Amino acid sequence: MRLAAIDIGTNACRLLISEVITPLKGDTIFNKLNLIRVPLRLGFDVFETGEISKSKNEMILQTMKAYAHLMKAYKVDNSIAVATSAMRDAKNQKEVVRKVFLETGINIEVISGDFEASLIYESHIAENLNENNNYLYVDVGGGSTELTFFSNNELVYKNSFNIGTIRLLKGIVEESAWENMKAAIRENIKGLKDIIAIGTGGNINKVFSLSKKKEGKPLHIDLLRDYHKEFSSCSLEDRITLFNLREDRADVIVPALLIYIQVMKWAGIEELLVPKIGLADGLIQHLYAEMQT
Repeated sequence: MRLAAIDIGTNACRLLISEVITPLKGDTIFNKLNLIRVPLRLGFDVFETGEISKSKNEMILQTMKAYAHLMKAYKVDNSIAVATSAMRDAKNQKEVVRKVFLETGINIEVISGDFEASLIYESHIAENLNENNNYLYVDVGGGSTELTFFSNNELVYKNSFNIGTIRLLKGIVEESAWENMKAAIRENIKGLKDIIAIGTGGNINKVFSLSKKKEGKPLHIDLLRDYHKEFSSCSLEDRITLFNLREDRADVIVPALLIYIQVMKWAGIEELLVPKIGLADGLIQHLYAEMQT
C-alpha cells in the first residue's frame, strides 16, 4: 500500500510518498519512496499582511497540481494534506483551501498547533530508544515551535508556541511568548533527569549534515552555539556560499538554532538527537492508524 502526506508549512511545502509494508510478524514498515520540497515561504506574506497574496496563492495551486500528478504517477492509495502556522493565521485561508480542492481534489485541513505537536510524536521515534531516558521532541518551523515530552513510554506534555524562524526574522515574536515557553518547560520538564532532546525540522537536519556526525550520534548544545555564532557572524550571501545553503535555508537557520538552544538551556538538556523525521512522517503514521480503525 502506498500513502502520501502533504505538509504545507510556513516556510516550505513537502510531499512525502511512502510504501507501507505489513509483514505477518513484526512491526509495520514505512519505506520512503520520495520526498519533495517547494519553498513557498507563506509566512513572509501572512505575518506581514495577514493574508496569502495572489502570487503565493498561485504558487500553492501549482504546487498542489504537481503533487496531485505525482501521487497519481506513484499510484498512491490514500493521502492526507495539512497546513500549519501561516495558514492558521491567514485571513483568506478558506478561499485558498477551497480553490485548491476545486482545481486539484486535494482537501487541505488547517490543523491546530496542539494537533501539530501530536503528529510529531506519532513518528514514534522515542519508543525505539532507551526506556530509562526521557525525551523532548523539539520541532522548529517557520511559524511555530512544537514541544512534546515523552517519559516512561508515555506522552506527558505537548504544546505549540508561536515562536518560529520567519516570525523571528519579521521581528513579531513578543517577549511574553518566550516567557510562556520558558515557564512551560520549567513547569513540565526541568528537574527530571536523563532528558534527551529530539530535534526535527529542515534546519536542524542541515546542521546535523554540516556537523559530519554519524547517524544516531547526538549534537551537543555547545556545538549548536558554535554554529549559531558562526552563522550569525556571516552575511546571508556568505552563508550561502561558505556552507552551500539555499537562500531559503540560509536566512532561517540562525533563528532556528536560537530556538533549539533556548529550549535545551531552559530544559537543562545537553544533547540533541536528529533522526530524519518530520511532520510528514507523523502524518503518514496518523493516516495509516486511521485506516486501521
